[in-house]
Parts: sequence; C-alpha cells; structure tokens
Amino acid sequence: MTAVQDDSGVLAGEERMFIDGELVTTGNGATFEVVHPATEQVAGTAADGTVEDMERAVGAARRAFDAGDWAHDVDFRHHCLMQLHAALEAEKERLRRILITEVGCPVTVTGSQIESPIAEVKHWADHGRRFEYLVDTGLHDTPLGPARRKLHYEPIGVVGAITPWNVPLYLNIAETIPALMAGNTVVLKPAQLTPWSGSELGRIVAEHTDIPAGVFNVVTSNANEVGAALSADPRVDMITFTGSTATGRAILAAAAPTVKKTLLELGGKSAHIVLDDADFNSALPMAAMMACVMSGQSCVLPSRILLPRSRYDEGLAVLKASMENFPMGDPWTPGNMQGPQISETQRRKVLSLIASGLNAGARLVTGGGVPEHLPTGYYVQPTLLADVDPDSQVAQEEIFGPVLTVTPYDTDDEAVAIANNSIYGLSGEVSSADLDRAMAVAIRMRTGNVSINGKSHFGIDSPFGGTRQSGLGYRNGPQGFTEYLHIKTIGMPE
Repeated sequence: MTAVQDDSGVLAGEERMFIDGELVTTGNGATFEVVHPATEQVAGTAADGTVEDMERAVGAARRAFDAGDWAHDVDFRHHCLMQLHAALEAEKERLRRILITEVGCPVTVTGSQIESPIAEVKHWADHGRRFEYLVDTGLHDTPLGPARRKLHYEPIGVVGAITPWNVPLYLNIAETIPALMAGNTVVLKPAQLTPWSGSELGRIVAEHTDIPAGVFNVVTSNANEVGAALSADPRVDMITFTGSTATGRAILAAAAPTVKKTLLELGGKSAHIVLDDADFNSALPMAAMMACVMSGQSCVLPSRILLPRSRYDEGLAVLKASMENFPMGDPWTPGNMQGPQISETQRRKVLSLIASGLNAGARLVTGGGVPEHLPTGYYVQPTLLADVDPDSQVAQEEIFGPVLTVTPYDTDDEAVAIANNSIYGLSGEVSSADLDRAMAVAIRMRTGNVSINGKSHFGIDSPFGGTRQSGLGYRNGPQGFTEYLHIKTIGMPE
C-alpha cells in the first residue's frame, strides 16, 4: 500500500491494480500522476494499465463466473459484502482524505460521498439476500393445455463498470456492489482523474474479504482505449457506465456488435421552474447552493433557473446575494462548501462556456472568472448569468461548473416548454406554494426525476434514471437491483 501525506492532509492512494485476486502493477510497469486540484501539485501516482491488463482482468472475471460458485451462493455473497462493509467503515477516514486529495471535494460535504456509499454496501447485501430469485406465477392456459410458469432471476454474467470522477467512491460502489450481490463478476475501470477511489476498493477487497479471485477486478489507466476495450470485449455481458452523453454514445456503439446490455446514467441540463407563487427566500438560496456545493460537478443539479417575469428582478437579487456569499476555498477547511474544479482542463471548459453565454447576449450578474483570493487551485467563481437565450450553447450544454443560467417566462406552459427544450432528461425541480399546481407542472416535465420544493427524489430505495439522452435503465430501488439480473421464464407441467 502506498501512503503519502503532508501537513495539508493530502493522502495518496493505492498505486496497484487488482486483477484475478492479486494487487499488481501493469505489464509494462508504467504509472501516471494524480494531481490535487486545490494545490495543482502531484499527490502521487497510479498504475497506467494497458489493453493487455484489461484483457487479463476480463478473462479472470469470465473464468470466475463460468467455473466458480459465486453466481449460485447467495449466503456467501452476503458474507463477503458484509466483510467489505465492515472494512470500509474501518477505513473511511483514510478514504475521505484520498477523496479530497484526488477530487478536491470539501471535507464539509464528504458525507454523501463516504458515509452514504458505505451504508449502501450493507443495503445491497441485505436486499440481495432477501430477494426472491425463483417466483412461481401459477398455472396458465395455453393451446397445449395448462402449464405452470416460474420466473428465475439469474445473474447476467461479467459486468464491466466504467465510472466518472465527480463522485468516484459513491459511483464505484453504486455500479459494482448490486452487480456483485446479484451474482455477477465485475471489472471496474475508474476515471483517469480519480484512480485511487477504485484502486483502494480493490485493495480493501484483497486484504479484508473472502471474495474469490476474479470475481472483482480493478484496472486503472490513463488511456481511453482501455475503457473502450472493456466495452467491446465479447466476454463481457453488460456494461454499466456513468458519465457524459458523448462517451455513452461511444459505449453503445462499442457494445452493439455483441448486443451486450448497457446501463447508462449520462449528462443532464436540468431546469428549476420557480412558479410565481413560490417562496423565493427559501427556493433560490437552495438553488444557489446546489449549483456550487460540488463545484457544479453534478449531472443532476438544476442549472437552468426559470423565473416568472413578474418577479424576475426580485429572484435575480436573491440568487446574486446567495452566490456572492457562498463559502468557497481550501477543501480541507471546515465550513467551505465549494472547492476547485477537478482539473485545469475542466476549469477552462467552464470559463469557455461562460464566455459563450456572454457572447450570445446573456448578462453577467456575478462571478464569471477566477477568484482573486485563490490564485492557486482550479477555482471558478460562483457565476450567475441572466437573460439567457434558451437555445444558446450555455443553456443547452452541460457545464459541470458553479454556473446558473436564468431565463424569464410568462406562463406555466411557456416554462414547461423551455424546461423541455433539451436533449437531456435526467432531473428537474419545481417550486410553488400550491402543491397541486407544482405536481401538474412536474408531470409535464420530460425528465426522469423531479423534486418539488426542495424535497429530494434521490435515494437508495427509489429508482433513478434518465429519459432521452440522459441514459438507459435505473439505479437504486428494487429496479436498480434487477438491472443486473436476467429473467428466465420456465414453463413446466402442473
């Protein structure tokens, strides 16, 4: 195990990959650097896996599924995942420091990225043990006489999981643990910018669980072709992916020749419709917080604010005050809630999209650049753009930064039309004093999930999935578990 630390709390993670039950270096010994976004300094290195390393991991997963007992022993799977849960609990402070080091996530808001996913390991272990894998649907009339039918829920096989950098430990767990508990074997390819949240998971599995060799594998790499090899490999039965819509399209194309199942959570450009009877002093500070708390690096945040023209200036004033007073800075300092962007490349993208909005006629209300008091680190000011054209690039493209666009509307119908003017359909929000009116608007929004008056739609017990180009399939809820299972219908005599 590699452990590098300094007085700031920076901690490097596991350098090695986890393939076929062993912590290993790459075939050629190559590594790549991991940069701490708050200091722009190299914090450590990770194994730079190759296509050959990925092929070896897939082969191990294939063999473990086809020749092992993992797919058939529910109690053993539960035992192993409860071991993993206990180990994650014991190591959560180390994982927190590694998360802050590679993501720049403020320590104040790490609960949803550390405690929540650790709790989900136990949730899925218990859910999988209780799940009814063989269901008798009774007798059915057929042209050949009565037949009893049973449904057998069985694992799909080898699952390839490709995860993003914004909430890495959470999504590494969300994409692999239900798959494992359902009886599949897994190959995890974590994001290039956050390899340690994946390699640490591999280390903990190796050191603290009885999970058999090949059942769980982690391949870190700085090369895009390694993830592409996982998507295209004919030995892989399913790909689960969270990330950009552009990458999701590429994964669909790579999976098409073998017609493997794909579970995709992709981009979003969610709208928050603030109706004219809403409590602005409640709804709008929360909207500003949602835009900034993860440096805007979240696919579900409602980044498009739609304000009634009759209260437009009032709403802009509340948003401006909230964003100008939002606590940002060093992620290691308690109280700060906005840290840096993940990389200089990401910061440049955010600033470029802000500039495109201004060039298209938007009005800069606050922010728009790099904070003067934070010259080091990939920081962007909380930014509010008003009078935004709904068809402009800044209103249509996912920014992944602390930026809110504001567009006025006159009627509820117009607000719904603006909200639905997007290729995406992941999330949304409605604020109103009239719940019936809010519900009527929410139902008309073409999106997979909607919050009313700030009440979260997201939770481990409820299905979460996007419409249109925001994804395919569901995470969470009972539906999220069955995504990793094939249903076999068996007809038999009475």
